[in-house]
Formats: sequence, structure tokens, C-alpha cells
Amino acid sequence: MNVQPYLIPALPAQFEEEIKKSLFITYLAHTPNVEAAKAFVEQIKAKHSDARHNCWGFVAGRPEDSMLWGFSDDGEPSGTAGKPILAQLSGSGVGELTAVVTRYSGGIRLGTGGLVKAYGGGVQQALKLLQTIEKKITVKLRLTLDYGFLPIAQSIMGQYEAIEFEANYTEQVELIIEIELRQVDAFTQTIINKSGAKAVVASFEDN
Repeated sequence: MNVQPYLIPALPAQFEEEIKKSLFITYLAHTPNVEAAKAFVEQIKAKHSDARHNCWGFVAGRPEDSMLWGFSDDGEPSGTAGKPILAQLSGSGVGELTAVVTRYSGGIRLGTGGLVKAYGGGVQQALKLLQTIEKKITVKLRLTLDYGFLPIAQSIMGQYEAIEFEANYTEQVELIIEIELRQVDAFTQTIINKSGAKAVVASFEDN
């Protein structure tokens, strides 16, 4: 599993341009999975049901995970819309991202090269407007420790930017925390060392 963070869209973006009397409207949105990507495509198709084409592409996971890519020419000549859209998305380094490009045709043929340029270019321009945030890969852990060790544990949690979700106080303290995946090994080692191996760090799986 890749533990490195990656960029995702912070807000939707939109870009519009007219090329030889055809109107191209590009929509970008954050879609965390394939279902969300397809739902966004359907949303734009419904919004522009009168448009001749609503072509799309998505990267519905990590930017480099091609298993979660998809695209459609939606009636345009094969390879002139979906692939150029996806090429821009996959080259952007941004994950969990879907683009839908709506075209209202003005009656002038653009040719295959013109279509590739229009669809790919629209997405390229929209990407310049896109604000992104970093998505960190996190996991939940269960910490079991003595009361006396709690202040030290909380100090270590702060050091590793771990977030406390839940605390149960019985004979010992049980904390449920969320921490970035790439910090888990170092955090666990530090807790064990500082507690003299008395604190227990275990994976917490949501029931």
C-alpha cells in the first residue's frame, strides 16, 4: 500500500470557451471513488441534456492508479474526447478527480485534431483554476496504557500529529487515535520505548 499523501481537489472548477461556434464547458469535481465519478457524470449529463456531447474522464483514486481510470467519447469520433481528457487528468498529479466536458455544437466541423485540442485544452485550462489540498493516508490505532504514562503519550501524539478520537478510562486508559500511515512505525516504536514496553499499540478496525 502506498503511504505517501497525494493531491485532491479542494473545490470544483469550471472553464468555458467557444471554438468555431462550438461552446465547450469543462467541469472538474472531487470524486473519491468510481461510484462518485459516475454520479457526477450523470449529474452534468442531466444538467446539459440538450447538449450534443457530454464527454468525460476520471481518475477515481490515487493519481497513478490506472485501475481506477475511466473515459468516454460520448458520440464524438473515437479517441478525440475521452482520451485527451483522461491524459490531462492523469498527467496532473491530482487524484480523485473527474472532468466532464459539455459541447454545444455550432455546426462547424473541428476535425479530429481540433476536437482533441478542444477537449484536452479545456481540461488543461480548468486544471489551472483548480485548488487542491493534500490527502494524507491515515489509520486508526488503539493505545492501552497506564494512567501515569498518559501525559507522555499525549505529548508523543502531538509530536506525530495523531488525533484522539475516543478515550475509555477503566483500570487502564484506552485511546483510539488516527495517525498518518507513514508515521505508524516510528510512533509505535517511540511509545514502546518511552513506556518501557508497558504501553500496547494495536490496529483499530472499525466494526
